Amino acid sequence: MSVETAVPSTVDVVDREPATRTSPKQLAAHIATTVAAPAAEAVDVESRFPTEAMDAIREAGMLGALIPVEDGGLGWPLEDVALAVTELAKGCSSAAMVYAMHQIQVACLVRHGNNDTLRDFTRQVAAQGLLLASATTEVGIGGNVRNSSCAVETCGDRFSLTKQAPVISYGQRADAILATARRTPSSPPNDQVLALCRKGNFTLEPTSRWDALGFRGTCSLGFLLSVSGHASDVLPVAYGDISSQTMLPVSHILWSSLWLGIATAAADKARRFVQAAARKNPDATPPNALRLAELTNALQQFQDLVSAARDRYTSISHDPSQTTSIAFAITMNSLKVSASTLVVDVVQRALLICGMAGYANHSPFTLGRLLRDAYGAQLMVNNDRINANNAQLLLVARGES
Repeated sequence: MSVETAVPSTVDVVDREPATRTSPKQLAAHIATTVAAPAAEAVDVESRFPTEAMDAIREAGMLGALIPVEDGGLGWPLEDVALAVTELAKGCSSAAMVYAMHQIQVACLVRHGNNDTLRDFTRQVAAQGLLLASATTEVGIGGNVRNSSCAVETCGDRFSLTKQAPVISYGQRADAILATARRTPSSPPNDQVLALCRKGNFTLEPTSRWDALGFRGTCSLGFLLSVSGHASDVLPVAYGDISSQTMLPVSHILWSSLWLGIATAAADKARRFVQAAARKNPDATPPNALRLAELTNALQQFQDLVSAARDRYTSISHDPSQTTSIAFAITMNSLKVSASTLVVDVVQRALLICGMAGYANHSPFTLGRLLRDAYGAQLMVNNDRINANNAQLLLVARGES
C-alpha cells in the first residue's frame, strides 16, 4: 500500500478527533515522503529555504506541537517531537533542522515564558503557525553561548537590543527570534537573559552569505540584529536556568534525533543496494552483506543512545536539582558528541557499501547530500568545545549519577 493511500492528508490529520488521529511519527513520515523528500535536492542545490516542507508542517499544526492543547497546540510530548524530527530528516535534513530549532525555542517559551504577555504569544505561535528562530551566538564570543557582550537596555516599559550574530538560521523567514544578551549593560558576560524579538519589532542587516557544504536549506546567514520591544518580552527566568533545564537538553535530544534520521536514510539506501545485488545473483551472498550487518550494529547503537538520553531527560525534566546537576550536563554533552560522530560513521559505512552508486550525485543510491549534512553535526557547537567543557566538569564531578 502506498504512503499516499495509507496516511491521510495533513488537513485531515489535524481535523480528526484525537482518538483516531494519525500518530506524530506517521504524520511526519507522510510529510517527509510526499513533500520534503521530493524537494530536498532543489533545496540543497539552490541553497534555499525548504518552503514546501515547512508549509506542510505549518498546515498540519506541527509548529505548535509542544504547546499544550489548552493553549491551542497539539500537546505532543518531547518524545513524539523527537520521533517526528527523525522522520523528517529521512526526507530532508534542512527541513528537519529548521523544525528542530523552532521546537527548541518553543520548549523554552512553554516552560519559562511565565508572564501573561509571553503566554499570549505562545498561543499565537499555535494559532497562527509562527516560526521561531534563535540568536544565541555572538561575534567576539567564540561560540560560547553562555556569555554575551551585547546587553538589554531598558527605558520605562521598553527594551532595546543590538546584537552582532554570526549566524541566525532562517532568520529572514522567522516570525520571531529568541536572542541572548546580558541582563543590563553593567552585568557580567554570564548574567544573561533571553529576549523575544517579534517580527515588526526587529530588523536584520545581513553581514555574511550562506553557501555551505551541508544543511544548505537552513539559510544560516550572519546578521546585525536590532530590536525594540516591550519589556515583558524579556523572559523572567535567568538564561542560565533556561539553558540547563531546557535549551541544552532539548537541543541535543532533537539534534541527535535528526542525525539519527540521516543515518537511517543512509542505512536504508545501503540495505536496498545489497538487496538489489542479492536479487541479481540469488545463489551467492553479496560481498557487501557483511558490511551491511556491521552498519546495522552501529545504527542500533545509535538508536539506543538517542532513546536512552531522551528517556532520561523525560524522567527528570521537571526536577531542577537533577537537570542542573554536573552529571546530567556531562550526559547531554556526551550525547551530542557521540551522536554527531556516529552519524558520520554510519553514512560513511553506507558509502562503502554502495560504492560508486553512492558516490554519484544522480543515482538512486546517492549519499552525497547525506554525507555533507552529516559532517555539519560536529560543527554545531563544536565538539572540541563540548569535550573541553566536559573535561572541566569532570574535574569537579563527585561521581553522581
